[in-house]
Amino acid sequence: MSKPYETKISIKAWAEEDRPREKLSAQGRRALTDAELMAILIGSGNDSESAVELSKRILHHYDNDLNKLAKATIAELCNFRGIGEAKAISIIAALEVGRRRSETEEKPAEFIRGSKDAWNLMRRHMLDLNHEEFWIILLGQSSKVLSKELISKGGLTATIADPKIIFSIALQQHATGIILVHNHPSGNLKPSQLDIDLTKQLRSAGRLLDIQIFDHLIITDNGYMSFSDQSLL
Repeated sequence: MSKPYETKISIKAWAEEDRPREKLSAQGRRALTDAELMAILIGSGNDSESAVELSKRILHHYDNDLNKLAKATIAELCNFRGIGEAKAISIIAALEVGRRRSETEEKPAEFIRGSKDAWNLMRRHMLDLNHEEFWIILLGQSSKVLSKELISKGGLTATIADPKIIFSIALQQHATGIILVHNHPSGNLKPSQLDIDLTKQLRSAGRLLDIQIFDHLIITDNGYMSFSDQSLL
């Protein structure tokens, strides 16, 4: 015996208190689930799912982890039926706004007194990346932050840090010290042998130019590792 044909029940047909927009208006933002908030962003579902149902399916695909969802690309989100480029961009933009807000709660230091100051300065640039990036923090007298510079972008497991480029930028800005920073998309905080060798190479070159390498940070979505804190410098 065939099953009766099931039609999608649109959000407009729900009880008013169950509709995401009305629920937010009446009960406040904290009353909504992640799926309901996302449903407000995308506005509509597809021919068989409401916006909330579609949002639940997307979240389930990413283990209901907003950090994992934040790494999704436009192309990946567009694989879900009912999500076009405009909706995918809305989801990505909203998650990025949330990430930036969390980072502005603690103002980055103008002076670097330790590894946590460097991490606070750089984490907004390094989180949710699917590739490696290598940055430097340039320091002046009293460890005042002069600037932060992107040196290179790489693949999933490596990026190139050219000493000539690093020290050319440092000399142009009259830096007295440098903090090296790169991320590990894998989430592994352990430095590779290449990381260790590069740090030694840059320290040796810095001595000749009287520019000190103060630290090397490896950043992941879950934290950071400091060469200085671990006595690896």
